[in-house]
Amino acid sequence: MWPTRSWRRSSSYFLKRVLRLDASAHAIAAGFAAGVFASFTPFMGFHFVISFVVAFLIGGNILAAAFGTAVGNPLTFPAIWISCYNVGSIMLGMEAGRLSPHEIVSSLTKQPFDAVVPLLRTMVIGGLPLGLMFGTVAYALIWWAVASYQRGRRRRLAERRGPDTPDDAPVEQETP
Repeated sequence: MWPTRSWRRSSSYFLKRVLRLDASAHAIAAGFAAGVFASFTPFMGFHFVISFVVAFLIGGNILAAAFGTAVGNPLTFPAIWISCYNVGSIMLGMEAGRLSPHEIVSSLTKQPFDAVVPLLRTMVIGGLPLGLMFGTVAYALIWWAVASYQRGRRRRLAERRGPDTPDDAPVEQETP
């Protein structure tokens, strides 16, 4: 679970994978945002499916949606779950801060389904606005990053082609 080299290197590799996807900036950003949105649901094991459905509905890239679900990971889930529970509690008029992250995880994993339904309902209601908010922020950041990367790549390819080469001429691949 811990990166073999460093968190910075792993994050950089992950970002480059997203930036280099072969799709429009909107499709990549929408897909990634769908993954972020899905990470704010309490349905562990279904985040990929939820992100794929949302990405399909909003015209997002499915692979970017899978990358976006990485926002929900063992390091971030406790904060996501307690935030979803607290926001849901406030929205339902309940007392917020009633459960700790440990109690939420314990409830979700050790109690029978019918006993967990009220907790899931609260977390889903709180997760919807949080998922929309963080998904919107992720969309804006990823769209800007992908659009900038794609503009730079087109510029570099045009420079390599030269001024007299038509735009549809084949370009030699970069060698590492």
